[in-house]
Amino acid sequence: MSNIESTIFPLPTGMQTALESAYATPPRAYHNFGHVETLLRHFDEVSARDGWAQPVEVRLAILYHDAIYDARASDNEVRSADLAAESIARWLPDAGVDTARVAHLIRLTARHGRLSPDDFADDPHADDARRFLDCDMAILASDDATFDAYDRGIAAEYRHVPRWLYAVNRRRFLKSLLARPRIYLDDGFHARLDAQARHNLRRAITTKR
Repeated sequence: MSNIESTIFPLPTGMQTALESAYATPPRAYHNFGHVETLLRHFDEVSARDGWAQPVEVRLAILYHDAIYDARASDNEVRSADLAAESIARWLPDAGVDTARVAHLIRLTARHGRLSPDDFADDPHADDARRFLDCDMAILASDDATFDAYDRGIAAEYRHVPRWLYAVNRRRFLKSLLARPRIYLDDGFHARLDAQARHNLRRAITTKR
């Protein structure tokens, strides 16, 4: 069984093919389907450890959250959410999926680095939202080699930006994450990943030129 498939909710073949094609367009150094497969492994880990209130919706949000990605654009998350909604309506019309929830989770990824745990107080499934977002940010707490490959991948996707300007903006973003009292929104993710994430962020900031 491939990582895109699930005993929770197997995708129709056409839906899976279209999704994989979306992640190959345009060619991507980091935000490709390998990134999604990594998040699906985190999804499975959370399933085994804590569980999900809406596992189908979270899994679909993971599958579609970067389906549309253009480093030159500022509306990738909105367009990815729209694509998810359209795809669910086309391929899973009678599956009982909470499509609005899937789209909402995807749109939340546009706010990485600007959210705190208490921002989800009115969310009936706050733990799902926090853990979904933390799965997407777990790359920051990878081992040194994996983090460095991720950092190079992001740089490659922004190769249209002058190198000096990219370095300035990237350092500013990484420093903003490091300055936050919480990088991870869920208590469990925070306890497990915060120290390694801060180690990687400090390394990256000091090596940016």
